[in-house]
Amino acid sequence: MSESLLSKPLAPGLDQPLEVLTACHGRMMSQLQTLDRLVRWLPDHGADADACRAATNVVRYFDSAAVNHHQDEEDSLFPILFERVSTAGRPRLRKLVDWIHQDHVEMTAAWGSLRRQLLAIAAGESTELCADEVANFASRYHSHIDREDNELFPYAAQLLTPADLTVLSEQMVARRRLPR
Repeated sequence: MSESLLSKPLAPGLDQPLEVLTACHGRMMSQLQTLDRLVRWLPDHGADADACRAATNVVRYFDSAAVNHHQDEEDSLFPILFERVSTAGRPRLRKLVDWIHQDHVEMTAAWGSLRRQLLAIAAGESTELCADEVANFASRYHSHIDREDNELFPYAAQLLTPADLTVLSEQMVARRRLPR
């Protein structure tokens, strides 16, 4: 085995659900970087094989892994957190959860427009990818990730019991087994 293969950290398993959610953010950031590179690539290279492959990969990621990530939070993590948080802590958690949920709705809407553009690029039919839409999409995701990594996940780590983490893990595993 090569040294570079050995030096890469392994992704956390679904038995570590908070770590999986955090690691997903790193993969999201990578996809956002690909989108940025694609915006700069298309004017000079068009929808060549590299552009088609990149567009296909970004669509695949945001159509599956990002959807699972949002569902992991909304359908699994949030309900468990509300079971654990004290009455005094509920307003703080409610405000954060409401913001995250609204951001998920807005990111999903923004993704719809980008997705159409990327599918046309993936098919080699277009070289149109709106730089402003990509920048706005990326900016929203950066803010969202920052808030989750610095507010939501540390709060969850303090509140969740080992049994809660097991339930969260089981739900995440089951979600990934569902046919799409």
